[in-house]
Amino acid sequence: MTALIIFAKAPTLGRCKTRLSPALGEHGAADLAARMLATTLEFAQEAGFAEIILCSDPAPDDVAWQAQNLPENITCVAQGDGDLGARMQRAAEAALADHQAVILVGTDCVELSSDWLREASAALAEHDAVIHPSEDGGYTLLGLRQSHNSLFSALPWSTEAVAKITYERLDALGWNYQIRALSHDIDTPEDLIYLPDHWPLPMIR
Repeated sequence: MTALIIFAKAPTLGRCKTRLSPALGEHGAADLAARMLATTLEFAQEAGFAEIILCSDPAPDDVAWQAQNLPENITCVAQGDGDLGARMQRAAEAALADHQAVILVGTDCVELSSDWLREASAALAEHDAVIHPSEDGGYTLLGLRQSHNSLFSALPWSTEAVAKITYERLDALGWNYQIRALSHDIDTPEDLIYLPDHWPLPMIR
């Protein structure tokens, strides 16, 4: 069975989606982050994973999470120290100790749906890894049946080279992997064009 790990920052004012503040204001950016987190958790529950793990920043017991109405049937753990790669590797290895496969996502991908997650999980039955590349050169989903530190260490995170280097490292490992559809994260004002039509922009306040 597959575990799903969701990496998320607490959607609090001035601490999340700060690059969207020029377009949405601090309140609007926080409102959008909260909605994307709630939607990601909703799709995760619909997809039927063996375990859903919210890997949070700050830690789950921080006051920033007290106002969030998180589902009771998820496991909440702190992301901990280190760069993004170190945190992802640690979370993946912990989940793989108890599950046959793991999928890692954030909360910012507009294509995310329960079907999207189920299809990625199903692909792991025949592949060592699965990846949804993003238009900015990174990726929005990484699925693994095993972990290896080369997939996470010394990567130029938040650059257009991340997915390309990941493919090269998967090739070097000799792993069979599937590249799935191109996806989009909402990180900057320019990305707001990818928001679904039924998601009106938050009011600037």
